[in-house]
Amino acid sequence: MHADEELASILVPRCLAERRAYARDRLEADFQMWLATGSDGHGAHLIPVAYAWDGSALYTATFVKSRTAANIKARPQARVALGDTANVIMIDTSASLMEVPDIDADIAEHYAKVSTDPRTYPEGTFVYLRLQPRRIQVWNGFHEFVGRTVMRDGRWLYDPVD
Repeated sequence: MHADEELASILVPRCLAERRAYARDRLEADFQMWLATGSDGHGAHLIPVAYAWDGSALYTATFVKSRTAANIKARPQARVALGDTANVIMIDTSASLMEVPDIDADIAEHYAKVSTDPRTYPEGTFVYLRLQPRRIQVWNGFHEFVGRTVMRDGRWLYDPVD
């Protein structure tokens, strides 16, 4: 390989502003994610779910008696992944359960467009999960491992921290 070819093959990492914009765009445009929860004695639990994004939090729904709901009750936090292993958005969240009648109508309508509508099932069948991002990381390869944090402590970053 010639020196010019070697330099051309070096990937240039996106800047923080580009990664932050990418995360926001994906949160708005996508509707599927991986959701990981855990609690003492049960280990990690990972499921694929649909979601609705309201600009500040993710919402999904699950069966009231699911392991995911039990994990959130025991340990109100979750980790979410959007994308694939070549271009990922990792989101660490605080998590809370919401009864179906308590969900905002706009969020419920948005969610119903991408998944099963919990409002159409008997009361007590489903529960919504509100996932509030605390930390968001974005990277698309080893070359972007540094500078991957775009949100920390629930606030979008404008200066790199890692």
